[in-house]
Formats: sequence, structure tokens, C-alpha cells
Amino acid sequence: MKILYIHQYFKTPSEPGGTRSYWIAQALLKRGHEVVMISSSNKFKDNKVSKKIDGIEVIYIKEEYNQNMSILRRLKSFVSFMLKSSSTALKQKDVDLVFATSTPLTVGFPALIMKWFKKIPYIFEVRDLWPEVPIQMGAMKNKFLRALAVKFEKTIYRNAQHVIALSPGMRDGVVKFIDKDKTSMIPNMSKVDQFFPRAKNEEFAEKIGLKSDTFKLVHFGALGLANGADSIIESAKLLKSDDTIEFVFIGGGSTEKQLKERCKEYGLTNVLFLGKFSMKETSEIVNICDVSMVSFKDIPILYTNSPNKLFDSLSAAKPIIVNSAGWTKELVEKEKCGFYVDPNKPVELVDKIKLLQQSPDLVAKMGVNSRILAEKVYDKEILCNKVVSVIEKYS
Repeated sequence: MKILYIHQYFKTPSEPGGTRSYWIAQALLKRGHEVVMISSSNKFKDNKVSKKIDGIEVIYIKEEYNQNMSILRRLKSFVSFMLKSSSTALKQKDVDLVFATSTPLTVGFPALIMKWFKKIPYIFEVRDLWPEVPIQMGAMKNKFLRALAVKFEKTIYRNAQHVIALSPGMRDGVVKFIDKDKTSMIPNMSKVDQFFPRAKNEEFAEKIGLKSDTFKLVHFGALGLANGADSIIESAKLLKSDDTIEFVFIGGGSTEKQLKERCKEYGLTNVLFLGKFSMKETSEIVNICDVSMVSFKDIPILYTNSPNKLFDSLSAAKPIIVNSAGWTKELVEKEKCGFYVDPNKPVELVDKIKLLQQSPDLVAKMGVNSRILAEKVYDKEILCNKVVSVIEKYS
């Protein structure tokens, strides 16, 4: 079966960013399917470039996007890719099925076009509940645009053969518009062979400026508005005089500059922003650290998130501190692999950090629980096969 896979932000393990689509594509190839990926990039001079990457035919459409863009520029990027990818998709021959994965929601448009004009069915994967996320975050205030976006969302779901949601809350958002039988919940994945416990790479730690004798907390991934990492900075402020604790940020985004300025304003020396790294280097840094933090703004729609960093932290055998009062809170508490803290009460994070710092046996036990969960429930091999099974059902 030839599968046309549409993902605006497709990443390989050698690049910073989420790699879910890469692993799903690899699982499809192993089952004998052909995969053509349509994505975007601004690293090539030509408007369109085709590359064969580990068996995947990747068509890169030139389109700039980064988290520092204004809302208007982001919207322009989404619409531009939507139109260019639709044109590119229509030129593909002998396609049996389209698999489109958000965000943004506009990646569903080329899938719709392929169904309407070529009668090719599609499966849609929901990574965030758009447009509800930008609506609740205040980025979509125009009532007409809101109504139009919701109608577009409903149209995408109802025309899909099946919808895969990445969390229980996302699935609940989808079944407002379609029958539950047409949906599956397949969360993000633990990459147990990429993130795993091992001896700390002290040489690498020294190279990137990490101290050898501190209790380290790591936040890795995006630093956008939705992540609400300012609450972590407020906790770091409360620990300003404690030189035994370090806060480590890997990644970047639209709030990074603001966070750095706040650290400077507070005179903090216990917070490090290391920048972006490949998956291999990120894994090394996470392994060096003691505890992982998963942060989001306290907005109800964000409780439905299925963050990559959570599952990679499970795989890395780390205790996890979450501040989102949704299914991730239930997960870490039920499985005894971490804690929930209120993002509006920085002292709660401080208290949990001190508890873990003083309880190495608890850190070790939670780490073991995390790794077991990663291996038995969230391993990418298990979950990729679930996605492939859904895809093959409609072949």
C-alpha cells in the first residue's frame, strides 16, 4: 500500500523536535508499505526538494516557521503550506491512503482535497485540539473566525475514515463531532532505545557547563506560551540561595528571551538555558539530570496534552513533576513515578524538589516505575504497531 503522509513538522532523530511520524513511517516500511512524506523546511534553496531518508520519500516544501513568529505570520505559514501541500498531494500517483497529522489543523485540508477530488480515504491524527487551544489561549478572538475554524474541524473529523487522538481528553474533544467507534486513543511514545538509564557522561556534562555536585531538574522541548515555564523560574527564585540545585532547560521557543530576562532580573545563577540538541545529545543531558519537569500553562484545554518529554522521561527512568491537572497528573500519581504541583503555587515545586533531593531511594524507586511503564505500555514499538493496525484496517 502506498501511503501519503502529511506532517508539516516532520523530524528525524538527528534533528531537534518530535519524531513520532518518523517512527510510525519506519513501522509502515517494515510491514512492506511505501511511505511518501510531505513536510516543510526552510533549509533548502529550492521551493521543493525530495529526499530519501531511511526508506521514506520526503518531499520538503519551502516554508518558514518558528515559534518566535507572530500569530499573523504563523497563520500565513499554515495557510501557505496547506495550499502548497494540497497541490503536491494531487500530483502523487497510485496513493492508497492519506495519513495527516496535526498540528496545525490545516494539514487536514490536503487530505480533504484528496478525498473529494481523487476519492482517496484518509486517517487524521489529532496532536492538539485545534481550534480550541488557540481559542482558550486568547489567540483567536474573532467570533466569525472561531465559528469557521470549528466548522473546519468538524468537517475534517467527519470526512476521515478514522481519527487517532493522542490523549483521552483529545479523544473526548473529537467524539463531540463523530462516533467513538471511529476513533482511537494512541498517545505519544517512549523511545526506550534512545532514552535509557546509564552511567552519566561527566565529560559531556562539563563541556556544556553543568556542575558535577548539584541536584539537577531538566525541562526539555518547546518553550512556547503554552508551556508556562515562567512558573519554574518563580520556583528557581525561591531556591536562589541554594547552590545545590540547578534548573536545566533544553530547547527553545517564543518565551525563551523573556525567561532569560526574568532570570537576569532576579539575579539567578541556578538556571541554565542550553539551547537545542539532537535526540542523542538530549538523551545524554536528561540522563545526567535527576528529575524531569513537564510544564504547561494552567488552561483547561492544555490538560489534554500528550507531551513527548513526558514519555521520553519515563523511558529515561526519571521521576517526573507535572503541573497540568489532567490525565498526566493521574498517570504519574497512579503509577507512582512522579508528582503533580500547582503551577500557580511555586512553593509546591520547591517542596517536591527538596523532598526528592533528600530521598535518593524515592528517586530510584520512581525511576524504576517510570522505566517499567515506558517498556510495558508506552514503548514506540507497541504504539507504532497500534497505529499501523489502524492504517491497515482501511487498506
